[in-house]
Amino acid sequence: MSGYVLAIDQGTTSTRAIVFDGEMKIAGAGQKEFRQIYPQSGWVEHDPEEIWDSVVSTIKMAIREARIEAKDIAALGITNQRETVVVWERESGKPIHNAIVWQDRRTASYCDKLKRQDLEKTFTRKTGLLLDPYFSGTKLSWLLANVKGARARAAKGELCFGTVDTFLIWRLTGGKVFATDATNASRTLMYNIADNSWDKDLLDILRVPAAMLPEVKDCADDFGTTEKRILGAEIPILGVAGDQHAATIGQACFEPGMMKSTYGTGCFALLNTGSDMVRSKNRLLTTIAYRLNGETTYALEGSIFIAGAAVQWLRDGLGIIDKASRTGELADAADPTQEVYLVPAFTGLGAPHWDANARGAIFGLTRNSGPKEFARAALEAVCYQSRDLLDAMHKDWKGGVESTVLRVDGGMVASDWTMQRLADILDAPVDRPVILETTALGAAWLAGSKAGVWPDRGGFAKSWQRNRRFEPAMDEKTRAAKLKGWRSAVKRTIADV
Repeated sequence: MSGYVLAIDQGTTSTRAIVFDGEMKIAGAGQKEFRQIYPQSGWVEHDPEEIWDSVVSTIKMAIREARIEAKDIAALGITNQRETVVVWERESGKPIHNAIVWQDRRTASYCDKLKRQDLEKTFTRKTGLLLDPYFSGTKLSWLLANVKGARARAAKGELCFGTVDTFLIWRLTGGKVFATDATNASRTLMYNIADNSWDKDLLDILRVPAAMLPEVKDCADDFGTTEKRILGAEIPILGVAGDQHAATIGQACFEPGMMKSTYGTGCFALLNTGSDMVRSKNRLLTTIAYRLNGETTYALEGSIFIAGAAVQWLRDGLGIIDKASRTGELADAADPTQEVYLVPAFTGLGAPHWDANARGAIFGLTRNSGPKEFARAALEAVCYQSRDLLDAMHKDWKGGVESTVLRVDGGMVASDWTMQRLADILDAPVDRPVILETTALGAAWLAGSKAGVWPDRGGFAKSWQRNRRFEPAMDEKTRAAKLKGWRSAVKRTIADV
């Protein structure tokens, strides 16, 4: 059997498809951006049909670039933006509304109402999550309440709910398979991560009919085969994981204490805690890292909503850079005597603050502040937020995390300036891998290993290669002053809401 494996990496702002060869190297790739829809302030939507079209077109691009045919692909893996909600008709496959994106904050008041009813402890105990608009459950509840007839149709079994992976599996298999994996399910506010099952109590609170929920499978499992008419061949779908979990796998963080952080639109740090389901006391999330062969591995996670999106804002919102890759160069040339802080709470603040109502703010501006200082502030904000997460993890878990080297991936890690500043602010080494497409690689490994054409877990871990290690070089006095300024800026941002 061919060793070619196809990975679909369906992200927040674009879709990528990558064909990996038998040596786990990239043979071909395709990428396509799609619209970001903002109906109101704080609301973010996607058109599911545009997502679907982007998936099909990028797969064809990747296959063409790899100079193979669809029949040469042994397996397909899917990784996706998590928490984004799609509801569609079971009969036609047609969405009943735009997808509500993970960044969307429309259910903030509903989350506050549930908190006032003293229900957050119930949700956290069962799901490991907090009551925040970030997660899927309250978004689904909003759709059922606001799309005419949706709740009644859902109760009759006429509607399907899914995160993006489930929607894609449904479409790729022609509606034959209605399933998700344990990692995506664990982000919905409706899945009990200890019992590994949908939780009736939580469904009742959110008024979600169980009839509209997908089957939950392992990350490496049989998710059906693609219809021949779509890609020209039937390809088995054998791997599925939410993007941050797939990146954890792609970074080969299989042992307790190993940690990865992905710097894309947002930033997400996961610390493998093994079979130990650590209950955070510092507003981190407890989540399923992955589930393989029926065995669940847990993680502590810190979620930052805005990372690379701040650089996009400099480019598209302010127009002060023409391309994202220039940001590091500008930051390096910034005036060292100016301390400009950007708190990028454009869609609220994530861990460890969890303030859905906070909005972005800039502190420390002078008459001399310009594009260079803005660029540095945007990149440093990512580093400061990462430090907040690391500090919280240190407090929650004492299993050797203090000596853990951070493995990084995502679009931002190509910037040497940003990675050096990250190491400086964290006061810890940062390892950048040879293959930066670790999210897609993780999904591909799940599928390829299940198909028997790629190595097992141990063999895959041995194949991980480091491109460069960034060691901290900033003196402690400078670091402490910078962190003090950052924490003051965050405090003032939250206080001003």
